[in-house]
Amino acid sequence: MATGKMGAMPRRHGRLKWVALALLAIALAALAWYWPALKAYSKTGAAYSARVVCSCRYIGGRELGDCEKDLEPGMEVVSLSEAADAKRIDATVPLMAAESAEYREGWGCVLMTPKEREAIR
Repeated sequence: MATGKMGAMPRRHGRLKWVALALLAIALAALAWYWPALKAYSKTGAAYSARVVCSCRYIGGRELGDCEKDLEPGMEVVSLSEAADAKRIDATVPLMAAESAEYREGWGCVLMTPKEREAIR
């Protein structure tokens, strides 16, 4: 009788392993399916954040930490940094997107092109 119970344990453990692998495969498939949309939303969020915070900082004259309050809910994932000498705000979504906006006299804050961003790195 004790032998019968011990024999049931490995089958349950094996079944659990297959269920976990199936769930992992489903999660990876969902991530692959939604990856283009996630990249696009990340790029949009980084660009939006860089532009809004640049305007707040260099046109409005407020501090960077105070400008972060102007962002819409959900933008907490965007990291911001300032290059004060260049009057530039860099916004990144980790592993997904990076955008920069800089203040240009007569133009205000404008998003930098990929070529311009590459030149400063």
